[in-house]
Amino acid sequence: MSGPELFSRPRRFGRGAALTLVFASVLATGVATGSWSAEGGGKSEERPAGSAPGGRHEDVRDAAAEAMADGKSPTQAAEEAVSRSGDRWGAVYSQGEYKEFEQELDGQYTGVGLWARRTADGRIEVAKVGSGSPAAHAGVRPGDRLRTVDGRPVTGRPVTEVVSLLRGEHAGTAVRLGLARGTRAWTETLRRANLATEPVTVSRLPGGTVLIKVAAFTKGSGDRVRSAVRDAPHGDGVLLDLRGNPGGLVTEAVTAASAFFDGGLVATYDVRGHQCALHAERGGDTSRPVVALVDSGTMSAAELLTGALQDRGRAVVVGSKTFGKGSVQMPSRLPDGSVAELTVGHYRTPTGRSVDGRGITPDLEADEGARQRAETVLSGLGDPS
Repeated sequence: MSGPELFSRPRRFGRGAALTLVFASVLATGVATGSWSAEGGGKSEERPAGSAPGGRHEDVRDAAAEAMADGKSPTQAAEEAVSRSGDRWGAVYSQGEYKEFEQELDGQYTGVGLWARRTADGRIEVAKVGSGSPAAHAGVRPGDRLRTVDGRPVTGRPVTEVVSLLRGEHAGTAVRLGLARGTRAWTETLRRANLATEPVTVSRLPGGTVLIKVAAFTKGSGDRVRSAVRDAPHGDGVLLDLRGNPGGLVTEAVTAASAFFDGGLVATYDVRGHQCALHAERGGDTSRPVVALVDSGTMSAAELLTGALQDRGRAVVVGSKTFGKGSVQMPSRLPDGSVAELTVGHYRTPTGRSVDGRGITPDLEADEGARQRAETVLSGLGDPS
């Protein structure tokens, strides 16, 4: 299985997930559990009104300010402070990295347009090539093996490390790939470009099922899910594929939930003891059969949506246990313009289940052949008319 370039990226502070209020993507871990990714990165963002970072945020800011006054690196001091805090999801990002994250939330990234995955024997393989991308123009194909990046061997490395080599801050910069296809081995120099992702793809399966694959919750993805459900012929079931979805903007996940609910609770969350609720908009399709397909790479905002569908009996969940990222991060601007992210709370599903560290167990567990099982379940749910 695979995921878009947008949500896998090098991080200055490798423990991190991201970002502003929500249950952000941590693709580094998603990759380790078998989901696929590629060159990009992403974050989740939604800050509650009136909230302000405090506590450990102040400690990190103070450490950065003190280092800056002493002529030392404030970013490094902040990283050390976050490390000491014991925050599993804490992270520090440079000003440039944070700006890049904001651009990536719009579905934009700088790369060569290939998706990568690690095989069981540790090899890095091209899983997908973006149409019109530098990789596509160079003739790179799915199934090609990626041996080196700028002369550095990548076999055995985590996909996220490979991603950090592929990525670049600026379009037009060169990256040299060592590739292999069968017995042929060659080197290709590509120039990175500003590219766009397709976080939601819609297709029709035999028998009338509408397959909606949501690779990430970037801006606009929620409305695309709603449009796909609204435009589907009456009576056709929906297979909502959230496998490998590392999360993104919680507002987009809630908008996607609104496609299947006529209002009502999607999730609750707390920020330092302050309780908040997220609700679906009214007018969604409440009768169409739905199966949600998940795996260990289904994370954060994608788990929020899965939990709502499962708790409210709106979908049968098929696949393997999800990752278990249900914590809330908030940002704090440091004196040098860098940004520290620290955990301030957690979210729960409509019935009050905590997801963080636990994940969501599917109604029907299936690993191999999960999609076929999901299609079988969907066909048995019947015509809602």
